[in-house]
Amino acid sequence: MLDTAPNRPDLPPEIARRRTFAIISHPDAGKTTLTEKFLLFGGAIQMAGQVRAKGEARRTRSDFMQMEKDRGISVSASAMSFDFKDFRFNLVDTPGHSDFSEDTYRTLTAVDAAVMVIDGAKGVESQTQKLFEVCRLRDLPILTFCNKMDRESREVFDIIDEIQENLAIDVTPASWPIGMGRDFVGCYDMLNDRLELMDRADRNRVAESIEIKGLSDPKLDEHLPAAAVARLREEVEMARELLPPLDAQAVLEGHMTPIWFGSAINSFGVKELMSGIATYGPEPQPQSAEPRQIAPEEEKVTGFVFKVQANMDPKHRDRVAFLRMASGHFKRGMKLTHVRSKKAMTVSSPVLFLASDRELAEEAWAGDIIGIPNHGQLRIGDTLTEGEALRVTGIPSFAPELLQTARAGDPMKAKHLEKALMQFAEEGAAKVFKPAFGSGFIVGVVGALQFEVLASRIELEYGLPVRFEPSQFTSARWALGSQAAIDAFIKANQTHIAHDNDGDVVYLTRLQWDIDRVERDYPDIRLTSTKEMMV
Repeated sequence: MLDTAPNRPDLPPEIARRRTFAIISHPDAGKTTLTEKFLLFGGAIQMAGQVRAKGEARRTRSDFMQMEKDRGISVSASAMSFDFKDFRFNLVDTPGHSDFSEDTYRTLTAVDAAVMVIDGAKGVESQTQKLFEVCRLRDLPILTFCNKMDRESREVFDIIDEIQENLAIDVTPASWPIGMGRDFVGCYDMLNDRLELMDRADRNRVAESIEIKGLSDPKLDEHLPAAAVARLREEVEMARELLPPLDAQAVLEGHMTPIWFGSAINSFGVKELMSGIATYGPEPQPQSAEPRQIAPEEEKVTGFVFKVQANMDPKHRDRVAFLRMASGHFKRGMKLTHVRSKKAMTVSSPVLFLASDRELAEEAWAGDIIGIPNHGQLRIGDTLTEGEALRVTGIPSFAPELLQTARAGDPMKAKHLEKALMQFAEEGAAKVFKPAFGSGFIVGVVGALQFEVLASRIELEYGLPVRFEPSQFTSARWALGSQAAIDAFIKANQTHIAHDNDGDVVYLTRLQWDIDRVERDYPDIRLTSTKEMMV
C-alpha cells in the first residue's frame, strides 16, 4: 500500500494545482447561489443567475433540470470546472434536500474536500449534520462559509459554539463580520489583515478591499462608525483569546474548520473563501482501491464513476458517466480498460462540464471530473484503468426507505417503462426491483420527493405517463451468503424475493418481524441495508 504520510513525492504541477471539492448544506442555506458566484469570480460566466428567478431574470447554471428550475431546489449533483488565479477548481454542487442525500453521499467519495454552507440565522441544521458525518467518516477537510449575514442572524460566537458542539470540530475564524442584517457593512479579513467593505448596490461586484495594519490602524475609523470599530476590536480580541489559531495541518486532517462570513447573493466574502480553498484545501489525494491504493502522481491513468446522469441532453437520450480521475494524465482518444467487463473502451468524446454546458475535454489530470457519454456500459462504481485490474472501493448504495409499484399509464408501453426505469436505476436515482412473482416493478427511493421527480422525468424524457402506487412492502435488504444457502432461501421465500438491476438477490420486507425471522431461521444468510457499488 502506498504511504499517505507527508513523505509522499511532490505531485506534478498540473495535478498539484487541482482543487476538487463539493458544496454541502441544508436546503436553502444558499449553496447554489454560492456556486454561481464561484463561477462568476472564476470568469466562467459573465453574470450570476438566481435560484428563484422571475420573468427574464437569469436562472442559475447548476440547476439544469426542468424540475429544479420550477421549484428552486437542486435535485441532482452537478459538476463544474473553472480556473481561479493559478488553480483549477473542480466543484460539485450537491442537492441539499434530504430526499436526494444518496446522490450527495456518493459525490463525497469523489472529492478531496467539502465547503459547508451555513445560514447565519439558522446555524447547524439537521441535513448539514448528516452530511458532515459522512465527511467525518472519510476524514474530508471542511471549510465553512456562514452565509446570509446581510439578513438578521445570530451572534457570531453562538454560531461558532454551535458548530463546535454539534459537529465536534475546532473552529477558527478566517474573517470577522462587522454588524449584521441591515447594519452589515463587511468583514475584517483576519488572515490578511484587510478590511472588506460590501457594495449593496451591485450584487455582482467584488467587494472593496482596504489594507490595514492591525486593528489599531486609524484607517478603520475613516471607513466605519465609531461604535462598529469599538465592537469589532473587542470581538476580535475575544476571538483570538478564546478560539484556536488556524493550523493548516489540522484543517487537512479534518480536525479544524476555518470559517468565513459573507453574503453569497451580494457576492460578498466569496472571493476570500475561494482564496482559502486554494491555500488550505488539499491537492488530489490517494484513492482507496482493491488490491492497492491509487496515488495521484502515478503515470498510468485510472478513474472511477461516481455518478451517471441519463438524458442530460433530452434530444439524444444519452447517458453521461461522471468520472473522477484518480491518477495520471488522460488524453482524448485513449484506450482504457473497463475493469468490470474486462473490455477495452476508447474514450473519444469526453466532456468537461459547466453545469449542463459542455465542451470536449482534450486532456484531464488526476483530480479532474470528466463526463463520458455512453449507452449504458458504465455504471456507478466502475473503474477505468490502463490495464491493471484495480477496483475503487467505498462507493455506497443504500437500501431504499420507501417502496412503490410502478405501472405504465398505457399497458402497451410496459416494455418502454422497463427501459426507462433501468436507466434511472443505473443513474442511481432509484432502486428498481423485479419481483420473482407477479408483474410490474417495485421502485425504491430514499425520500418521497424522488417519486415526483421520477414521474416528471419519465414523462418529460420518455413521453410515458406513469403511476406510482403503494406497495405491500416497506423496505428492501440485499441477501448475502453462499450460493447454496441463497438458493434454499429463495425457494422458501419466493413471494418476498426480487432482483435489482444488477441481478442481485433482494429480500422485500413488510415488517421488522420479517427481518428478525430471517436472522433467526437462516443463520447462513446475511441481510444488509447497504451494498457497495460492486463491479
